[in-house]
Amino acid sequence: MIYNVCRGLLRVIYKFLFRLEASGLEHIPQEGGVLLASNHISLFDPPTIGILLDRKVHFMAKKELFDVFGLGWLITQLGAFPVKRGGVSKESIKNSLNILRNGKVMGIFPEGSRNDEGAGKKGAASFALRTNAVVIPVAIIGNYKLFRKVRVIYGAPVDLSKVKDIPDSDPVELATQEIMSRIAELKALGLSYVK
Repeated sequence: MIYNVCRGLLRVIYKFLFRLEASGLEHIPQEGGVLLASNHISLFDPPTIGILLDRKVHFMAKKELFDVFGLGWLITQLGAFPVKRGGVSKESIKNSLNILRNGKVMGIFPEGSRNDEGAGKKGAASFALRTNAVVIPVAIIGNYKLFRKVRVIYGAPVDLSKVKDIPDSDPVELATQEIMSRIAELKALGLSYVK
């Protein structure tokens, strides 16, 4: 209930303040485990990739936020779960795997932090390979300036089946490269759209 109310309010706020629009929503399965793997440019990103979906999206959030009176309860209701600074704990890994294995949706930023370098950490690929979740690459285009358009592009699912059987290779590394490559393609497509 709280999630639905907040999602509805944020849809209105984001559409008004950032003229938020999306394409590719049809690529997101209506059931089963889904991993939304997105570039990361701002603190506004988690709602950006989640509020236009009809399914609840779960995210990792830094543990300190859960210690703030009232905020910890609220972000838990909104699907967040804690992760320690400086690394992903066993508990947050377990939570991530359980979310995906239970057929839910999780958002993750493979870059790890807000940047535009395109380098990817292996967590997203590892979660996907261990749970067989559908990986949807996502690109956020824009800079969150008031009344300037922010666009979200949801790509077709990433096919990770081909990375599992390549001899003498690291499937997680190959899957990471594939995911980051697809995000980069969507970013390029989005930038060409807004020019």
